[in-house]
Amino acid sequence: MSSKVPVAVLGATGAVGQRFISLMENHPWFEVKVLTASERSEGKRYIDAVNWVVPGEIPENAGDLEIRTSDTGESLGDDVKLVFSALPTENAKEIEPALAAKGYLVCSNASAYRMDPLVPLLIPEINPDHVHLIEAQRAQRDWPGLLIAAPNCAVTGIVFPMRALHDAFGVTQMHAVTMQAISGAGYPGVASFDILDNVIPYIKGEEDKVENEPRKLLGRLRDGAIEEAEITISAQTNRVPVMDGHMGVLSIKLGRKARIEEVIEALDSWEAPAAVRDLPSTPERAMVLRREPDRPQSRRDRDVGNGMTISVGRVQECPLLDVKLVSLVHNTLRGAAGGALQNAEWLVASGYLGEIVPETVATAAAR
Repeated sequence: MSSKVPVAVLGATGAVGQRFISLMENHPWFEVKVLTASERSEGKRYIDAVNWVVPGEIPENAGDLEIRTSDTGESLGDDVKLVFSALPTENAKEIEPALAAKGYLVCSNASAYRMDPLVPLLIPEINPDHVHLIEAQRAQRDWPGLLIAAPNCAVTGIVFPMRALHDAFGVTQMHAVTMQAISGAGYPGVASFDILDNVIPYIKGEEDKVENEPRKLLGRLRDGAIEEAEITISAQTNRVPVMDGHMGVLSIKLGRKARIEEVIEALDSWEAPAAVRDLPSTPERAMVLRREPDRPQSRRDRDVGNGMTISVGRVQECPLLDVKLVSLVHNTLRGAAGGALQNAEWLVASGYLGEIVPETVATAAAR
C-alpha cells in the first residue's frame, strides 16, 4: 500500500477545488488520485481543462490526471475512499449522500448539509467531539461511509472569538457585520463593473448562515444529537473589493459581566484542544490577538499561520451590548479548502479512516 491515503477532489476545476489540490501537493497523509468536474471537462488532462487562479503552479502530480465526471461514485474507482467535495450546492445535494451511502468518507465544503441534524458541522479546534455524531448518522441512515461539513467561510472567522468568550463568560447575543472578499464568490465571481469602487450590501443566503451555523458549532453533542447553543444572532453581510480575507465586526452580549481586561485575557489565552494541535493543518496558534488600534487588516493578516490562523483585534467595551471586536479569516484557506482538509485529518486522528489509513499515517495520527 502507498504511504499516503488516496483521495478524490470533486469539483476540481473550481477555485475551492484548486485550493484542495494546491494544499495537498506535499501533504504528509493524503495524495490526490482522482479529480472530477463537469461533463465538458471529462476526459481532458487537468492541466488542459483548468483555468488555474490560485497562487503557485499546478502541482505536477495533478496536472496529468484525467478528469472524470462528478457523479455518485461510478467514476471514482476502487482505490479512493476519502473524498473532498468542492461541488456547487445543487450538485452536492444529490452526490454527497449517495457517496456516503456507497461507503465513501465525504468531507464537504458545500453548504447543502451543514444544518442537517445528523451531519457534523466541524472545526476541530472549536467542536472536536462533534465528529462522533457520525455514529448516529451511520446508524440512522444506514451509511457505511460518512458525511461531514465545513462551515461557511465568514462563520469560520466569527466562531473562534465566540468560542473563547462563550467558554469564559457565556455568549447570549451577537450582532455581526461582515465585509467579505471577492474570492468568496468563486471564479469568475462578482463582475468588476459591480465591485470596483463599490460595496454590495447583499450576499444571497449568507445572513442565514451567519445567524444559524455558529449555534450548531457551539452546541453540545448529547445522546446522538446536537443541542444548539442558545445564542441570538443578527447578521448583515457585505461584499467588498478585497481579494481574500473575510472580516467580521462583532458586538457581543456576554452571559455574565466581565471587565474588558478579562475579555482581552480570555481571547489572548485561548488555545485549541490539545488533541488537535498536532494535525498537519493546525497552525501553531489557531487565533491571535492584535493589540494595535488598526489591526487586523485583510492584506497584512490573512496569511498568518499559512492562512489558517484567525486574527482578532479592536477589542473594546460596547455601549449597547458588552464587548465589540473585529475578526479576520482567510476565506479560501481556513474558511474553505484548508478547513475541510483539517476535518479529514481529524477523521484520521479519531479513527474513522482506520480501515484505509496506511500504517505510517495511523502511527503519526496517534502521536
